[in-house]
Amino acid sequence: MTTVGLLYPGHFAEDDYPRMETLLTGVNVPIVHTATGDDALRADALLERGSVERLSAGVEELRLSGAESVVWASTGGSFAYGWEGAQEQIRSLAVAAGLPASSTSFGFVHAVREVGAARVAVAATYPEDVTELFARFLGAAGVEVVGSLAGGAATAAEVAGWGPERVLELVRAADRPGAQAVLVPDTALHTVGCLPELEAAVGKPVLTANQVTVWEGLRLAERRGAWSADLGALFARKEEWAE
Repeated sequence: MTTVGLLYPGHFAEDDYPRMETLLTGVNVPIVHTATGDDALRADALLERGSVERLSAGVEELRLSGAESVVWASTGGSFAYGWEGAQEQIRSLAVAAGLPASSTSFGFVHAVREVGAARVAVAATYPEDVTELFARFLGAAGVEVVGSLAGGAATAAEVAGWGPERVLELVRAADRPGAQAVLVPDTALHTVGCLPELEAAVGKPVLTANQVTVWEGLRLAERRGAWSADLGALFARKEEWAE
């Protein structure tokens, strides 16, 4: 059993994670909920949500759960710090936890490389300015953003109410011919139940926040062989990508 510990802000779409547990053999995903404060999708609120003090408060419980790695399960609460600030955030988290640590934002970067994409489209729930922060973060990692779409949601609670049809609409609208993958940030968005439909709609890998969060934790725990046909190209066996 591989145990990936998550620090998740508030209560929005965390039920995506037990769904992933049922689809991945031998994977345990304990969750510790961190305080959200203001759940607005604004840069200042995202910075407060990702403070080291808030994250450090939950690490002891994850250690006791037997976690082999820790992931800060927030995209905006990491990329809002910028590339260097987000790196310092996970360094501090790793020290506090005494475990390998990362965040959803870095999970996206590593997942893009895993599926062999260099150019991506971004389908974000966020307002325009926050979407641009994510695009800059990806650019700092050497990922070319060929197009982005801002969904304009104001809060995480609003995003949590989006159904599969609205997610599909967002992904289709954001996709660009030159994109090799479509990225869907925001761990408050339910996506795990519709990954095959999303990828079928655009004919390319679709990487979503809760999906890449668990994958990143497994990468850190050196468990690369967790496969599921229901979790998109990221969790497919590589020989299946060429089909």
